[in-house]
Amino acid sequence: MKLLIVVSTDQGGPLLAPLASACLRNNIQWGCFFTNDGVKLLGDPWLAILVGQAAQQVACEHSWFRFMGQQACPVELGSQTNHSAMVGVADNILTL
Repeated sequence: MKLLIVVSTDQGGPLLAPLASACLRNNIQWGCFFTNDGVKLLGDPWLAILVGQAAQQVACEHSWFRFMGQQACPVELGSQTNHSAMVGVADNILTL
């Protein structure tokens, strides 16, 4: 994966959408890991669809249930182990 975007705050929304769109436009393989209150961004249906086009998209299960309750998650639920695996294959990492 060329770029891993780690979203750890819900304040990252204004940057995530343009970055994801740029990756798609430029055919860059990218992934996204959501943790802490960054998982709240997945509550935006448009952003969830955009993120769904990433090569890999995972939300920390603990964070999801903490901030989003029993609501269905639009991406794979995982753990910090998934995050570590994604970091291991990413050429570049950007944290929001």
